[in-house]
Amino acid sequence: MVPPLIVVGLRMDFSVVLEPLGFVKVLEWLFAVFAFATCGGFQGETALLVSCEGVVNKTITAAFAYPFRLNTVVFSAPDPKGCGGTWTDVYLMGDFSSSAQFFVTLAALVFLYCVTALVVYVGYYHVYQENNKFPLTDLAISVLTAFLWLLSTFVWAKALADIKVSTGASIIPGIESCKAPGTTCHFLSVTSMGVLNVSVVFGLLNVVLWAGNVWLIYKDTNLHNQWNRISESPTERV
Repeated sequence: MVPPLIVVGLRMDFSVVLEPLGFVKVLEWLFAVFAFATCGGFQGETALLVSCEGVVNKTITAAFAYPFRLNTVVFSAPDPKGCGGTWTDVYLMGDFSSSAQFFVTLAALVFLYCVTALVVYVGYYHVYQENNKFPLTDLAISVLTAFLWLLSTFVWAKALADIKVSTGASIIPGIESCKAPGTTCHFLSVTSMGVLNVSVVFGLLNVVLWAGNVWLIYKDTNLHNQWNRISESPTERV
């Protein structure tokens, strides 16, 4: 059963979605989904080619994924005997979970907020326009969201650059087992991180969208009207 308070004042008007304020909110909803999916759904693998006494050209792998706690990811051993006892567990370097989770969590919260905002726009836009507290609240949230998108995107972009280093060819000099007599290691491959690059792009697009959204909402508030009256008053006196 639908609560009576939700039904009171409900006026469904989907034309709001075609207006700039509603259309931008739909784009923000979509881009939040894309940012969440491209970062949170990533799975990759880095591979080395190892040769040691009795074992030639053995491929070892380390699988990593969101939230990118690389320091918990261990390479598979070259052989059951661990290269004659010279091979110890080798882990990737770095924990980038805080940056990745910040970015993905923000995307999830933005998704939920956009759904709520669209419900208000479509069903209660007349209430939204009549009570200036709603646009002001929407404005404050949009300013904060634009800032958080900017912060989380740059933090995530920096973490992504470090992830590429921690899973690339530069990891070999830091593997002590590869320095054992008779053991050689060569970097083989790493999963393409193009989809993670796309997540950064969506983060930047979200910054632009929410910054534009701030202006659209600002025009609907008393703040904009008051500023217009102040700017026009000197002209009227002349």
